[in-house]
Amino acid sequence: MNESGPNPAVEPGQVADPPATLSVASPWDDAVLAAALMTVDPAGTGGVSLRALAGPVRDQWLVVMRDLQPPGTPMRRVPLHVSDGRLLGGLDLAATLNAGRPVAELGLLVEADGGILELAMAERIAPSTAARLTLAYDSGEVVLERDGLAMRTPSKFALVALDEGIGEDEGLLNALLDRLAFHLELTQIRVHEAIACPYDQEDVLEARGLLPSVTIADEQVEALCSTALALGIPSLRASIFACRVACAAAAMEGRTQVAEEDLAVAGRLVLAPRATMLPPLEPPPDAEPPPPEPEEPDQDQDQSNEQQEPQELEDLVLEATQAAIPAGLLAQLQMGKLRRSRARASGKAGAIQNAPSRGRPAGVLRGEPRAGLRLNVVETLRAAAPWQRLRRAERGRHSTRIEVRQDDFRITRFKHRSETTSIFIVDASGSSALHRLAEAKGAVELLLADCYVRRDQVALVAFRGKVAEVLLSPTRSLVRAKRTLAGLPGGGGTPLASGIDLGMLMADSVQRRGGTPVLILMTDGRANVARDGTGGRARAAEEALAAARAVRALEITALVIDTSPRPQPQGRELAAEMGAVYLPLPHADASSLNQAVRATAG
Repeated sequence: MNESGPNPAVEPGQVADPPATLSVASPWDDAVLAAALMTVDPAGTGGVSLRALAGPVRDQWLVVMRDLQPPGTPMRRVPLHVSDGRLLGGLDLAATLNAGRPVAELGLLVEADGGILELAMAERIAPSTAARLTLAYDSGEVVLERDGLAMRTPSKFALVALDEGIGEDEGLLNALLDRLAFHLELTQIRVHEAIACPYDQEDVLEARGLLPSVTIADEQVEALCSTALALGIPSLRASIFACRVACAAAAMEGRTQVAEEDLAVAGRLVLAPRATMLPPLEPPPDAEPPPPEPEEPDQDQDQSNEQQEPQELEDLVLEATQAAIPAGLLAQLQMGKLRRSRARASGKAGAIQNAPSRGRPAGVLRGEPRAGLRLNVVETLRAAAPWQRLRRAERGRHSTRIEVRQDDFRITRFKHRSETTSIFIVDASGSSALHRLAEAKGAVELLLADCYVRRDQVALVAFRGKVAEVLLSPTRSLVRAKRTLAGLPGGGGTPLASGIDLGMLMADSVQRRGGTPVLILMTDGRANVARDGTGGRARAAEEALAAARAVRALEITALVIDTSPRPQPQGRELAAEMGAVYLPLPHADASSLNQAVRATAG
C-alpha cells in the first residue's frame, strides 16, 4: 500500500484502526473510494451511475477510475445511438465477402468482457438499448442469432453510466440504476476538491487477490438487510451490493473478515443514495417504559444476549448510513416528498412516430426502396453476403461480383417526434366567471408561457352562452395568445358538450396533420346548456359525458382542471369518462400546473 493507505504490517484477518479514507465522508473521497471498490470487484458491484455535467470534476473522476484499472483491462465507450450490430455483434461484411463464408464481428459488450463499459449520455438511452444491456448483465453472456450466425460469448463487465440529467424528472432508467451498486452525484463538488486518488493499481491488484478469501458473517449480512429495510429500499439487489462492497472494502484494507467500518462504508456508498424514507423515530426519553415482560428460563435469556450484539451492529450501520444521506435528500425524506422513480423529461413532448425519410435512424426493415424509402446499402450487402457461395454455385459462375436479390433489400426506418399542440378549452360561462375566471386566465397564461418555451403550438377554445368558438387557431405566437385570452369575456350558460366537441375536432385535425394534440379543459363541470342551445342540466350533463367518452375513444391525451372553488364530483367524473388527468385548481399552484401539463403531454 502507498503512504496514505493502511498499515501494511496488519496481518490478514486482524482488525486495524479504521483508516482516514474510510472514516471521512466527503463527497469526493466517497467518489474515489467507489471507483476503487468497483475496480476491485467490477462484476460483483455492477458499476457506477455518475450524475454530473461534463466538466473538470467529472473528467478528473474518470481519469482516476481509468488509472486504477489493471494493465490490459478492456475499456469501451457506448455512444448514445449505438446500433444493435455494434453493441451485440454481427456479420463482418468485409471479412465475409473475402472469405466467402459468414465471419462474425464482436460487439462492444463482448469486447468489454472483464473490463469497463462507459455509457455516454445515459439519461437519454433508448429503452431497447437498456434492455440489451441488462440482459447481458444478468446472464453474463451475449446471445447472437442473426445474419446466419448463432453464437454465445461471455460478457461480464462493470458499467459506468454518465448521467447528465439536470432536473429530478430526467435521469437513468430504473432498470439500469437498480443494477449499479454506486450512485454518485458530483454536481456539488468544486474543482479544487477533486484531488488525486490515494490508491493505485498495486492496491487494486492486492485487493483482487485477497477478495476470494474475504468472509462476511451472517449477523453482518442481517444488519445490512435490516438497514435497507429501515430506509425503505425495495430492491434486494441493494442488500447484495452492500455485502459485495463490504467485502471489497475489507480486501482493500488487507482483511479477510469484514469489520464494522466495512459495513459503514457499504451503508454509506450503497444504501444511503437509495433511501426513500427514514427509520421510525425512537420514543422520547420522558416516555413511559413498556411494562416488564415476565422472566423467561435461562435458556431464553442466553438467546436474547446472543441477539443483542447483532442489534447493536444494525444500529451502528443504520446510524452511519443515515449520517451519509445528503442534507437536501434528508429534508425530502423527512417531508415524505421524495420521488425515487425518474421519468424522462417531457421537453418538446411529441409522440414518437415512424417516418419514411426523416428523423433519427431506428433500425432497418426488409423492403424495396420505393415511395421515398431509403435503401440501406450496408445492411443489404450484409444480408446478401452469407449466400454468395451458394448463389455462385447455382449459376456455375466463379465471379467476384456480389449477387444481390430482391429479398436482400433493406430499407432504413426513421423515427421523429411530432409537434405538440396544446389546445386550451376554457369555460367562460357565468358560473366560472363568478368564481375563478380571472384566476383561470392567470393559470392559462403560465401554461402558455411554458408551451412557448417548449416550442409547442397553442390553440384557444372558449365556450359560454349557447355556443363554443375558436378564439385562437394553433400558433406559436405567445403575444397573440395572451392578447386573445385577455379579451375573453365571461357570462352566460355553460355549453360544456359544445366546448369539448370543438376542441376534439381541432385535436383530430392536428392528428391528421401528423401532430400530437393535448386537450387542457378548464371548467367547473356544471353543464347547463345542451348542444342545440336549449337549457336543462340533466341533458347537458349527459351530453358532456358523451363528448368526454368520444375524446377517450379517439385516444386524445387530455387534462381536466377543475376551476370550482371547492372540487365537485362533476369534474372528477368528467375526467374519468374522458380518460384524462384530474387536477383541482384550488390545490394547484403555478408549478404543479406546469408539471401536470408536462406529464400529460409526455
